[in-house]
Parts: sequence; structure tokens; C-alpha cells
Amino acid sequence: MNTTERGNSSKPEDAALHITVSDPVQHLEGMNKYTSYRVDVRGPGPNSTVIDNNNNDDNDDGMFQNAAYSAVLRRYSDFLWLFERLHKERAGAIVPSVPDKQAVSRFSPEFVEDRRRHLERFLRRIAVHPELYDAPSLDTFLRADDMTFHAAKSSKGQAAEMMIMSISQSPSSHTMPPPAKKDGFKKWFAQAKTTLSGDLVRSPDDDLFYDMERYIDGLEKQMKSVQQQASALVKKGKETANGLFEFGLAFTLLGQSEADTLGSALGKVGDAADSLSKLSAEQAGKEFSKFEEPLQDYIKSINAVKLALHRRHENRLAYTTCLSEVSNKQSSLQKLRSTPGSEAKAYGMELSLQRKEKEADIMKEEFATVSQRVLREVDRFKREKAEDMRFIVLDYINLQINFNKNMEEIWASVLPQLEAVQVADLEQQQHHQHGKISAPIPSNNNSNIITHTPLLSTTSHHQQEQDHHSQLGNEALSRMVTNEPAMIGGMQYRGQEPLPSTNM
Repeated sequence: MNTTERGNSSKPEDAALHITVSDPVQHLEGMNKYTSYRVDVRGPGPNSTVIDNNNNDDNDDGMFQNAAYSAVLRRYSDFLWLFERLHKERAGAIVPSVPDKQAVSRFSPEFVEDRRRHLERFLRRIAVHPELYDAPSLDTFLRADDMTFHAAKSSKGQAAEMMIMSISQSPSSHTMPPPAKKDGFKKWFAQAKTTLSGDLVRSPDDDLFYDMERYIDGLEKQMKSVQQQASALVKKGKETANGLFEFGLAFTLLGQSEADTLGSALGKVGDAADSLSKLSAEQAGKEFSKFEEPLQDYIKSINAVKLALHRRHENRLAYTTCLSEVSNKQSSLQKLRSTPGSEAKAYGMELSLQRKEKEADIMKEEFATVSQRVLREVDRFKREKAEDMRFIVLDYINLQINFNKNMEEIWASVLPQLEAVQVADLEQQQHHQHGKISAPIPSNNNSNIITHTPLLSTTSHHQQEQDHHSQLGNEALSRMVTNEPAMIGGMQYRGQEPLPSTNM
């Protein structure tokens, strides 16, 4: 393999090949029809080595300790539930995208297989995600039986949290351990002091997040432009494949109408065009899977970053609202304390204020946690996606190099056939000219003997007749000059006078 190409094993999600999505089955439930998928979790082989968070190699400890095989049936809506739960449990994380919904042709074999492949990639990416690998909802999704899972899925609010946590009691055994988090990130919660300024609470890193948003918006715009051009190239490749097929068919029919080496050579041109049509169709498929589709996935990752930033904004709004309520309760408490006879109301307001202050502290901590998570995730996104883009471009360049080499070889195979046609035509022309010069000329002494010469062409036949008549005229003229009798028009002439008829 070319050293510039990235093998499948280099993709981060390939570290979770033990998680598979397979065996799509269609079900009919009343008037509703849906597809279920089998989700399997298998442990690694007995010789696998696991590296724990302390960077110690150990065959007994690590992510697959007490790993157990599990197999469950899940439908598309279950994957959507997991996607939404991960955003709640790990707000600010860049959650991998789930395949989009589709209203038409969603039961066709091609679509079902494509969705299965993307759902499998979705789970594997979560399993190796440094912020999501140990999420309780992921453990519930992979391990819970049908009844328990549907109960957790149907529960709302605090009941759902308690049920999910009860299912996920032990450390996750199906996912990768997170890499050690890099130092250097700001200890936002330990150092920052939030203040109310304007409509929203202010924090020290607000300018940094504004820069992130501008960067992501600009990147999304540029990537969409690149993806549109890539889509146009793939479409053009498919059109080229169809055009080459028609071109090859036309030359094949033309070759059948010709004879000898020319017809054979034209047929070879048709065969070459047909081969190029197949090659172009394969190239278009490779360009889609290795260029256009990765660019589409890149754009989805950008949308996931925007969603992570939006989750932080939601936490900021919630925290701002809570602080505003605390401020209002503090003002109300001051008024009640200054109002005679309102001691009971003041006591109740004081308790309410304490509860709201505790809630504000929790929201402040959550806001800080989400902010730090977004900082880590955007940093990881920049590093990983820069590497991904480099390999996407390298794969595309290698595809074009190999395609053009193969195309050149196909066209080069036709050249000997066409060159042979030119040599054969030259030899045939020389042979015809040689036959024309050596052809016998009839004389008047053997005027009754007909000599057959090869018929070269209609033009050469007429030329022979003209030469023959000219020669006869020259002989008659010579006889008249030498005063020898000659036959012209059935009469004998000597000189310029006709001879007397012998019958007279």
C-alpha cells in the first residue's frame, strides 16, 4: 500500500471492531413498519493487550475486564434516543452524528445496508470517544433487555435518570479507556468568577468561545463549497462512464462495417472505450466513498461542534436565568424584612432563596463543566479533523494517479492495431502500383488475344482503356506518315487518301 494512504486500521473507530450492527429485519406492527438491527458486543481475543489509564500494560485489567458477550435488537428510533441522551448526559461533547431520517425508499435493500453501516460506525465512534465512552445511556443501550430498555426509553425526567443509572452499575466493559487529558486547559471553574453583564452571564473565556463560533461558521461555509464541487466531479465521472459506453458501441458497429485490418482496429477502439467506461464507473464509485462521503461526514462533524457550542449556550442561559431569580428573591426578601408583620413571609422567602442559591451553584458548576468540555472537544476536533482532511486529499490524489495510469495503459494497447493498419495500407498501395506497371499492352499483331490483368480499381481500369486507344491512334498516324496502309473506321488509308475499294 502507498505510504501516503491511510489504512482502515488507522481510523479511530476501528479500535471498537468488537461492536457490530448486523442482520436487519423488517417488522410490521399494526399499520407501522420498521427495521430492527442486531447489536453485538464481543470481547477481544485472548492475546489482546490493554493499556489502562496509568499506562501500564496488563492482560487482566483494563477496558475488557469482566467483559461479557451481549446481543440486543434495536431499531432506528432507539439509536436516536441514545443520541439525544448523550447530549443530556455529556453536554458540550461532540456527539457523532446519527444517520438522517428518510421518508421514502427506507426499506430498500440498498438503503437498509447503508443505514446499518452508518449506525455501526455511530456506535463505534461513541465507544472510543474520550467524553462518551462511559456514558450510562450507552451501557443501557448495549446491555439492557428489550423490556428494561423500553421502560428506560419511555421514562422521563428523574425517573429516567434513576433507571438508566440502575442498569449501568459497573464500569463499562465494552468501550475504550479515554486518553489522558492534556494539561494546559484553563481551570475555568476554579479560577473564574461569573458576573451579570447585560442579558447573559459573563465568563473569562467568552471571547475564546466567540472566536470558536466564527471559526466553525467559516469552516462550514468553505467545506460545503468543497463538498459541492466534489459532488459535481463524481457526477461528471458517472456521465463520462456513460458517454464512453456509447462511444465504444459506435466504434464497435463501425468496425463491423469495415473489412480487413481497419475493421479490426476500429473494433479494438470500441473495446478500449468499453473498458474505459467500466473503469470510469468504478472510479466514480471510489471517488464517492473515499472523497465525497468523507467530506459529507466532515460537514456533519462541524454541525456536531456547533451543537456542542449550542449546548454550552443553553447552560449559560439556564445559569443566567437562575442568577436572575436569585437576585429577584434577594430583593423580595429585603422588602419583606423591612415590612412589619411579614416575618413569616420573609422566613418562607429565605428558605426559597436558599434553595435557589443551591440550584444556582449546581448550574454554575454544570456551566463550568460544559465549558471545559467544549474547550477540550474543539481542540480535539481541530487536531483529528486536520489529519482526516490530509488523508482525504491524499486518497483522492492517489485515486487520480492510479486511474490515469490505467487509462493510459488501455489507450496504449490500441496503438499497435492502428499502426498495423497504416503499414498494411502502404504495402497494399505499393502492390497495386507494381501490378499496374507490369501489365501487358496488347499489340495490333495480337489484336484478337485478350490478356486479363488484375482489376485494381475503377479508375485504373478506365486509365488502361484510355492508354490502349491512344496507342492505337499513334500506330495509325505512324502508318500514314510512312505511307503504309492503315485501317481507320473500317477503311484502308495510305497517307491522307483512302485506298480504292477492292470490290470495285
